[in-house]
Order: sequence, then C-alpha cells, then structure tokens
Amino acid sequence: MEGNQATTVDEYISQFPSEVQDILSRFRKVIKEAAPKAEEKISYRMPTFYLHGNLVHFAAHKHHIGFYPAPSGIEAFQEELSQYKSAKGSVQFPFEKPMPYELIREIVKFRVAENQKKAEGKGKKKQGDR
Repeated sequence: MEGNQATTVDEYISQFPSEVQDILSRFRKVIKEAAPKAEEKISYRMPTFYLHGNLVHFAAHKHHIGFYPAPSGIEAFQEELSQYKSAKGSVQFPFEKPMPYELIREIVKFRVAENQKKAEGKGKKKQGDR
C-alpha cells in the first residue's frame, strides 16, 4: 500500500483509500503548522518536509502510518512514543489507534529547532573561515 511513483505530496496522498487520505492530509496539515517555512517534496518515495535538510518523512503502510523524524526525534520523545513500535529513526502509528497529532506537532517543532540550530552553526563556521 505504499505510494510508488508520486512526484508530489498531493499525488502521493491521492493514491490511497479515502480514510487513509484523511489521515495523511491531517498529518500534512499538522506538520505544515509546526514547520511553516519547511518545503514539501517527495524523497525516498514518501512525503518529506525539508528545512535546512530533511526534517521529517511520513508514509502510509498496510496497517499503520510510518513517521520518520530522524533518530534524534525518536530519542527526544522516547517516553511519549513508548506505546508504539519504533526503531532508530522511525515510529509506527497503527490505524486502529487514534493518531497522536499533538505529539507529532511537538516532534516536528523539536526537529525544526534542531535543524535551525545546525544551520546556524554551519553559518558561523563559514564566517569564521574568512
């Protein structure tokens, strides 16, 4: 059930049954609200938000939504994510449970701050090299 050849997030979402489209659209909205300056694109064949590097990815699977906030996003919210199946840089939100949109929002905000801090650090290094 994973989106294969989509080139835009709209195309990706449109490939799924309406109930999954609703969840994916809400995911997208929550991420956009938490990261308004992030760009949307398809990367690794899934919707991706990009801000000073990859911010988060998400994807529909047969029984869950996969959310990929990088290892740091999983580690920082380990306790909150403990009820879900997770790996180093991903977490699975099963369709039979309510989606934790507020938690997703907090993780995205964390990743925005993290990527902005990294970008500022790179900028300072470049200035110091002159």
